[in-house]
Parts: sequence; structure tokens; C-alpha cells
Amino acid sequence: MGENAKRADNQRGSRLLQWVDPSETTRRTPYSVGVARAYLQGAFHDGTWNRANKRTRFAQSNLGWLYILKVLLGDLGYTSWIYREGKARSVYVLETHADCLDLNFNPEELKTGEEKVAYVRGLFDAEGGTPRNPRARFYVQLVQNDRQKLEKIKYLLNQLGIIVGQMHNPSKSVAPGYWRMFIRTRSLTDFVGMIGSWHPRKVKELRVRMKI
Repeated sequence: MGENAKRADNQRGSRLLQWVDPSETTRRTPYSVGVARAYLQGAFHDGTWNRANKRTRFAQSNLGWLYILKVLLGDLGYTSWIYREGKARSVYVLETHADCLDLNFNPEELKTGEEKVAYVRGLFDAEGGTPRNPRARFYVQLVQNDRQKLEKIKYLLNQLGIIVGQMHNPSKSVAPGYWRMFIRTRSLTDFVGMIGSWHPRKVKELRVRMKI
């Protein structure tokens, strides 16, 4: 990588860092354009696409995460805007006309390990979960309404050396198309260290639970 490319990656990392964790002033999170695109594609699992106006919409109570998406979209040359949805609701929305997000994206097409990690990180930030109760046994879960897509994510994780448990449907009567899988206990440290998070709330949760 040339010096100009390295400098650009470091600048991107610095801009992202202020939203990931403003308290870590000495840490840098450099990333390439390919990593930004992969993360956004993973995060797109929490977005909706309006075919009529060709607009992607992300809704979140965590305003910081939306600003992270805005930074990443800006690095790819796309504009986006954030607004509060209703005066009485703590819900914020990011909208963009970015055409880099694909509903039919196949994660198996990702070329580099960094891009695979970024894609899973984006998915975890959008659709992953950890226990909110600090006294509960720690776990990491990934969920999807598309079993085939979740199978591909499991394959990516196996490629990265992270072991995943059996995929299952928690309640066929309530949500027959809802699928979930847990990171195996022996791979939790690897998941947190390698995949981690760029979601402000989840960054803090992982740090507390894993003593980072």
C-alpha cells in the first residue's frame, strides 16, 4: 500500500473513531474503502429499501451508530442525512440514495479477510445481540430471517476460525422464518478480538463483559 493510501485509511479511521468511542483518543481504526463497503453491506440487514424513491433507510435509537454509517457512506462518495422521527420518540433515521447497497449481495464474493471481518461486524452491529443484563451469562448471537444468508455467514466465520453453534429456529409457531445461531463459548474471545463492533453501545458492552 502506498503512503497516500495509508494516510487516507488513517484519516478515515480517525473520523470514525470519534463516534465509536470518543474516550479512546490514542487508538486509531484505519480501514480501506473495501472494508467500508463490506461493513455497510452487513449493516444493511438493519436497513430498508424504498423501491419507489430508490432510498435506503436506517432507523435507530442510537444516534452515534447512524453517524458512523454516515462517515462510511461519505468515504464512498455518497451523501446521507439524519433526522429525528417524531418529536415524542427517541428514534433517529438515516436516509441515503447510495447505490452500493445490494439486497442480493452474496458475502461469499468478499475477497480479503479484512472485508469478511468487516461484513460480519456490520451484521453483528445491525442484527447481533449480547445480554443486556450484566449478570447474565455472556453470549453472542446472530439472527436472520434468511436461513441461506445465515448459512453463508456461518461459513465466513468458520473461514476466520470462529466456531458457531447449530442454527435453529427459536419458535416455529411465532416466527417460522426466524433463524438464530450462537458463537461457541471457546470462540467468544476470538469473535470479540477479531470481529468486535463499531456500534457505540455494543463496543462498551463487549469491553465490560470481556474485560478488554
